[in-house]
Amino acid sequence: MTELDRPVSASPGPVLADLQRFEEVVRDQLQALGLPDTRVFVNVRQRQRMLVNVVEMLSNVDTTTLGRSHYVSKMIAAAAVGLFDAALNYLWDETVSELRRRVEDFDISYFFDVAVPNNDLRKHLKTAEDLSKVDDANLLRGAREIGLLTPLAYTRLDHIRYMRNYASAAHPNQAELTGLDLANWLETCLTQVINAQPDSITAHTGRLLANIKDQRLDPATVSATAAFFEGLTTDRADTLAAGLFGLYTDPTRTPVIADNVRLLWPELWPRLGEDARHSFGTRFGRFQASADTGQAAAARELLDLVDASAYLPETTRVVEIDIALDALLDAHQGWNNFYTEIAPAQQLEGLIGDLGRVPEAVSRKYVRTLVKVYLGNGNGISWSADPIYRRLIQRLDAKRASRALRAFAEPEISSVLAMEAARHQWSELLDLLEAKLTGPRDRELLDAIRTSTRTPDQLGNDSKVSRLSTEGQRRSERRL
Repeated sequence: MTELDRPVSASPGPVLADLQRFEEVVRDQLQALGLPDTRVFVNVRQRQRMLVNVVEMLSNVDTTTLGRSHYVSKMIAAAAVGLFDAALNYLWDETVSELRRRVEDFDISYFFDVAVPNNDLRKHLKTAEDLSKVDDANLLRGAREIGLLTPLAYTRLDHIRYMRNYASAAHPNQAELTGLDLANWLETCLTQVINAQPDSITAHTGRLLANIKDQRLDPATVSATAAFFEGLTTDRADTLAAGLFGLYTDPTRTPVIADNVRLLWPELWPRLGEDARHSFGTRFGRFQASADTGQAAAARELLDLVDASAYLPETTRVVEIDIALDALLDAHQGWNNFYTEIAPAQQLEGLIGDLGRVPEAVSRKYVRTLVKVYLGNGNGISWSADPIYRRLIQRLDAKRASRALRAFAEPEISSVLAMEAARHQWSELLDLLEAKLTGPRDRELLDAIRTSTRTPDQLGNDSKVSRLSTEGQRRSERRL
């Protein structure tokens, strides 16, 4: 047995001597070949510092994992001969290899759905072999988002990735690494990836995804899963939603998967953040733009399932809001409007959403239509739709509230205001708008309307009201 066969921590003196002799032999060979022999090897004592720490670190790793860690072996060998830049490269190779293996064991499709939201790229990624097409930065990010890495682990590993790119043998550089640098990075990779266990949420998510694919969920399972959703943080809920969305829009999905996702989607949706909700609308738009009609239809089904049409892309919403406004006006002006207005009113509310987002292209038509249907047709109002109209008015921003305040000047509005029932609604409309009017001219106009001696249908003939209305409108137009 040579000194190099012994545990390095037990006999540092002889090991140092052997490493030094080996270095001298290699240097002699380099000199004989006319090659540089300086700035090639790391100082022997730095190597010793790294090797001494390796023994204890690896003692906590199970033999099965150690048996497949070929790049760790190469890392130690490279560090022992003083090639720290090569050792760092091997360490990173081991980390990436292990992380890919863990992704494969967890759920590859789920990972791709999260790590590669771009559908044009995503549809080409299917198997474990495709993991190599995901760059290291996105591999880390995706692993963090699905729970295979903690935020702290991600931060530390991303630093190692940076050092690998700028201080390892992967690229030309003159960076100097120490034995403690390598030892600390090896410990990070061991504890955070190679020897790490998934947390309870990640483990539960993995089981859930497997069940969604394999069996039809019963009511008890759906109820238990809904309770699990309640414990998710927003970021974990967003990530899981991306996975469910990917399962549902996959052209190869089975009926069982589709049914299961439809059961779970409404339970998960309330837990999502705004950015995630918008991302699903954007992905629908991308499916449409790419002529992936089947996937676009599936994405729309999920959005409609939770009344989330407000998150559709702006261009889509403009068209659909315009169509909904026409349908609402047709119902309002037709027979049995008290009963028929509710359906298009509900559709319009879904498109506008809880935040009241109205595209500028249909803003004027939207405000004019909303005021008109809220006032009624002179004979009364649609009781079933009236709560929807009130909610939509309450969601108006200051600019659109200013427009609604001036709606009396529209001929089709003033004609309705000649009727007593509509005048009562007009008074309530002013109350709803009051808190939204932030401009001095708007508030002055509101006071002038309320104190005017003119009836609501004759407000345009009040010189003060007319002047304030026109001036305020001009100021608003200049701001636009």
